[in-house]
This record gives sequence, C-alpha cells and structure tokens, in this order.
Amino acid sequence: MRWLTGWCTGAPSAGTPAHEVLGTVTPIAARPLWTGPDPLWAVGDWRPGEIRLVTLRPGAAAVVSTGPTTPDQAEDTPATSRLAVLGHCGATDAELAAGLAAARGGAVRHLTAWPGSYTVVLRSGTRSTLLLTDLAGARPVFHTPWAGGTAYATAALPLADLVGAPLDTGHLAARLACPESPEALGTGTPYLGVQQVPPGHLLAVRGGRPYLSGYDDPAGAEQPRDEAPAVRELTRALLESVRSRVRTTAPPLDAAGRARLGVDLSYGTASATVALLAAAVPLPPLPSATAAARVATAGARSGAVKGSWARAAVQGPAAPEQLAAVTLGETDPPAGLALAPDTPRLRHTVLDPGPDTLPYAGPGADPQAGRLTDEPGPELVAAARAEARFDAGGTDHLTGYGARQVLDGHPARLADLIRAGRTRELLPPVAALAGADRAAAGVLTGALRTPLTVLRAAHRLSRVRYAEALDEAAAKLTARHVPDGVGTAGARSAADLAWCVPGPAARWLSDEALSAVALRLRLAARKPAPEEHPGAHRARHALYRQARSFRTLVHAAEQPGQRLHAPFLDNQVVRAARLLPDDVRLQPGARHALLRAVLTGASRTDLPSDWGRTPRPDRTTPARAGLRLAADGLAELFDAPLLAEAGLIDLTAVRAGLARSADPSALSPFALAGLADLVATELWLRRVRARRHGACWTGLPGPRQPALSP
Repeated sequence: MRWLTGWCTGAPSAGTPAHEVLGTVTPIAARPLWTGPDPLWAVGDWRPGEIRLVTLRPGAAAVVSTGPTTPDQAEDTPATSRLAVLGHCGATDAELAAGLAAARGGAVRHLTAWPGSYTVVLRSGTRSTLLLTDLAGARPVFHTPWAGGTAYATAALPLADLVGAPLDTGHLAARLACPESPEALGTGTPYLGVQQVPPGHLLAVRGGRPYLSGYDDPAGAEQPRDEAPAVRELTRALLESVRSRVRTTAPPLDAAGRARLGVDLSYGTASATVALLAAAVPLPPLPSATAAARVATAGARSGAVKGSWARAAVQGPAAPEQLAAVTLGETDPPAGLALAPDTPRLRHTVLDPGPDTLPYAGPGADPQAGRLTDEPGPELVAAARAEARFDAGGTDHLTGYGARQVLDGHPARLADLIRAGRTRELLPPVAALAGADRAAAGVLTGALRTPLTVLRAAHRLSRVRYAEALDEAAAKLTARHVPDGVGTAGARSAADLAWCVPGPAARWLSDEALSAVALRLRLAARKPAPEEHPGAHRARHALYRQARSFRTLVHAAEQPGQRLHAPFLDNQVVRAARLLPDDVRLQPGARHALLRAVLTGASRTDLPSDWGRTPRPDRTTPARAGLRLAADGLAELFDAPLLAEAGLIDLTAVRAGLARSADPSALSPFALAGLADLVATELWLRRVRARRHGACWTGLPGPRQPALSP
C-alpha cells in the first residue's frame, strides 16, 4: 500500500506533551518530502516520477524536483509555498510551477485539472496546509485529531494506528445496509474518529484545526452541452488520460517476467476502448537493451496466448512495443467485441483460470492469509482472480473500471427528466425496459406492468420531499422491508428510483444494526436537502462507491512495482462526462454508443457493425463455481464470526443463506452480491484483529489490539 501522511500542529491540549511526541513518532520506512514542525512523508512503493515537488520562495524562481530527493532543509518563511503532487500526473514542470504560483492567490481548482490520478498537497507559509481529493474518490484524504493538532493521510488505517482508534461498527453497518447512501455513511470510516474528506473537496489545516470546503460543486458545475460537443470533450479527455499513462510507462521493475504494459479485455466495450486507444500511442523507448530483453522474456511467461490481431497466431515472445490485452476466461471474446484486425501492437492473452483463482478460493484455507486493505469490500473475495489477470498484463495495467458509473444514466435520472419537464425523453428507456420484460416475462408484463411501474416510481421520486423519502427509507429498514433483487428489469429499475436504497447485504443484518442505520437516516432527514436533483445525486454516489471498490481492489491485488490504472475515474474524464445530456445517457445502449463515438473521434472507424451489442457471458458464473468449492470453508468462517460478535448480522439467516449457497444457482445476482459483502467484511475484520495498532509507526507506545466499538 502506498500512502501519504503528515500533520499540522496547533496549540497543545492540556497535558499533551506535543513537543515530545512529535519528535519521536515517524512512519516506518517513510520518505520525508519536507520537514519542520508540520512534516510530510511518502510511505510505500513510489516510483521516482510519481513524486513531484515544487518550492517557491520570495525573490526566486520555482524549483521543481522529481523522485527521491533530500528534503529541503532551508527554513520556510510565511511567504514560502510548497506543492507536492503524488501519483500519476500528466502536467509538465512548467505547468506545476505555474499552478503553484496561481494557487498562492487562493485559486486551487486548476490543480485538479491535469491529466491523471494524483493527490495534491499545498503548503502556504508555515502554518497552513491544503489537501485536495479527486472527483470520484479514488484518491481520498483522511484526517483525525492528534497531539493538539490534525494528522492527515491518504489511507485511513495508518491514522487509526496513530491514535489507537477502535473499529466503528456503526459505520460498518451503514456500509452493509446502504453502501451508496451519504446520509447513512456520512464522512466516517471503519475507524472511530477517523474522518474522510468527501470527493471534490479540500481539507485545509490552519493552526492545527481542520476545515472542509468544496472546490467543485456538482450543483453549480457547467451545464450539459449538446451531444456533439459533449462527445468531443469526452473524446479529448479520455484520449489524454490514456496517452499520458502510455507515454510514461515504466519498464519491469523486477525479474518476475511481467510484460511492460497491459490492458484489460474483459468482455466489455470500456476495456476494449481503452485497449484501442492505448494501442495507438507509441510506447517510450526502453532505457537499455537489458530491459528490452526482460520484457521479451515477460511475453513468453505471461499466459497462454490464443490469438492476435496482428497475425493469425503469435509464435515466440512478444515484441517489447506490444501491449498485452488480457482476457480471463476459456475462450476469446465474442465477435462483437473483437478489436479491429489491423491493430498490430496488441498481443491478446487469454488466461485459463484454475480453481485457485475462483472467488472465495481462500477463506476455507486461511482467512487471514490475504492482504489487509484500508477498508472492507467485496473485491477481497475475488482478489486472487484479479491478481492473476493483472499480473499477466504487465507492470502497468489499464482497466475500464468506472465507465458504467461515469457514462451510464442511473435509473433515478428518469425523475430528473420529469423535473425538467422533458417527459417525452422518458419513452426510449422505458420502452427498452418493457421490451426486455416482454421477452422474459410475457407480453402483459412488458406492455403494461413495466411501463406503469417505472413511470409511477419516476413521477413519485420527482415529487417526494427529501426528508419524507429518508424517513420512509428508515421505516422500511426497521421493518426489514429490503429488496431481494428478484423480479423483472422494470421492477428492479423502479426499486432503484428512490433517494436511498438498501444494499444487497441488508437482508442479513441484525435488527439492532438496521435500527442504528435507520436512526442515521432519520437524523439526516432533519438536515437541508441537497441542491442537486435526485438522479444526479444517486449517480454521483454510485460513482463514489465504484471508486472506493477500485481502491480496495488496488490494495488487494496490485503487486509491488505494479500500477493499476482506471482512466475513466480521472478528474478530466469525470468532468467531461458531466457535459453529456441526460437523455443521451438514458438511451438504450448509450455507453456503447458513446464509446464507439469516442473511437470514431480517435480515427478508429473500422469496428465491427455489432460491436458492443453481442450477448455477454454471465458474470456471476465464477462466483457460483467458487461458492460450490468453498462451501465448507465458508461454513467454518461463520461458525463464530466477528460480525456476530459486533452485533451486525442475523447469524441464523446468514447460515441459512450459506446453506443455500451450496447450490448457488438458487441465489439471484443480488443475493450473490450481498453474500460477497458479508464474507469480505468478515475476512477484513479477522485480518484487522490479527494485527496490532501502531504497526505503521515508530515512537508510539506498545502496540495494542484494535477493539470493536460498543
């Protein structure tokens, strides 16, 4: 795990020997970026180009440094400014220097407009520090009171270590019951007292005290444009995000035999789009012949190569300039997703997964053997499968994560169209749902019930008061009226037309846990309503959840020296997608059409006519197979679970669900997702319990075991 941490001191509280504590506590294996009373460290596996520092002193030009450097020991004055940019950032040194100069005047939004995914820390003078989050939440910032001031980090676990925070079972209940509801989650974390800065906000620490403010208000963002200019802006943003990564790709950092650059080809148009865009960008030259030889060797070890768009078959190792396009499955992608035949720089690798890469493969053997992530997430149960795919891809691996949440129209946006008086634009999406239900459930359902159900729910959401909606959601939780995920596509869409929707694991929570989450919703109902429409609000928080999931996936599956990239979660891509009109997003097949338009704008006009429209394989198949193999191990895992010790689950109901998982075909995709949430949270709790507080720091009192909060 890579993380950034520091603190800003304030007036020490009574009895707090801040001058003694601050002089002895440091992160383990940390690289100091600047020193002094308010230091900053980078901890973990950072590449040289991922750490860029800019210093501006009175009467001198800005100094930009990259990579491991000796911290500037010169004493800062109130007029000294420092900027740290950590992660993948496509800005030039000149742009960084200009950005720091402009930020001194108080404007900081431009610091988030460069290509890439990165964290920005701005220090003005000697007593003020600003940290900026990204728009999606893939680069979060956390903070907590400590030693009379405020400690901050880009991971929550180190701060919990620092202050000895117990686990917050109330927050864990909210994550399981309403994982996309800010009203239930708030700004908390699984660690009591450690708070998260919301995406699109900045944390300002002055005199040791934290202040939060938004630098990018979604309600006041630029209004959507017409379709053509919006697609042009989306094309420009996505092209620049992919290009900036390909141009800065590093050679292999170890002798494990990984290829240089990989891309997902996971049966989706988003990953295929990223693959084609990456294939059009020339890779930077290798630094030496030795590195080139290591990359060539990597091609021979990365998996069973079943085909290539450069030739009928690949014989021998791949050339260093090729990209490994990785598919995890037993066959090539369907013809409708195949890439164009004249893409010579893509080497297609199809991995034949074994039983050890199936979801749930690890819990029965040793639940504590996996990596400890910053937060729990369902990605933990499929980490081995993701790790196999990413390892075959290369030291840098591009993915399509987040495309659905960034580009698609959330069902709740139907209510936004009604609010805007654009009811005619409801017809295409409702007709698409009716057509799907007509084929699956009969003519009566498709022609009558589905349109009425969806339109009634959309009209209700467009009129209901925010406070009334939250009170109703709280009452449903208390009465255990939670969805089971079964029914027609229209019924599921109608259930999603609400301000707050229970998650798939809510059905297995205890009465006490559901009551605690319901209380959070009732308290939130007494606060001012959001300024944005319900559809935009729900879509934004669905994006936050996906970014959180990607971050957990990175912690669980990324290897040392490896980097996983999600260009769709970059700030500039998220901003460009906001310009898309709602009616364009809500058209049937909108995401595939938008991505095809992006490729056309990037001069890829040779795609198959049915690209993106062929049936996709059942994505729940691996999970169902893994459940069959891990049935005994999962039963043992929930013999005496920590979730039950914390009062979070109805253990009888969970065991009944596990018994049904012996025949996973009896479980709906919704139930499978809820089971993954429960298993992942139990695994995470056991891994947290197996370690001790203070493991990230030196100079703290003796380590202690984290406790579950009352």
